[in-house]
Amino acid sequence: MLTLPEAADRLGVVVTRVHDLLGAKKLIAHVIDGRRHIPEALFREGEATTGKFVPGVLILLADGGYSDEEILRFLFTEDETLPGRPVDALHGQLAREVLRRAQAMAL
Repeated sequence: MLTLPEAADRLGVVVTRVHDLLGAKKLIAHVIDGRRHIPEALFREGEATTGKFVPGVLILLADGGYSDEEILRFLFTEDETLPGRPVDALHGQLAREVLRRAQAMAL
């Protein structure tokens, strides 16, 4: 889990931009002890980006009425049909499958 300043450093932006991304649902945070933290798994390993599919899935589910907690549960729950967690699949060849599932869930 990254604090908002850590996420800003990772993205190479100011922390207010991270707040903007959270507000636009292009990033998602989990509250721990009253502070928001962004899951590091949303970022591509070794890169300063989330990848092109992460914001799309977050926006689809948020627009479909899912709460941040429900979105995080979906992304981080093992799914043997993928296999693995949807958040991990978003950075690989199964990203479009996760996006398709998010679209179906949001209907």
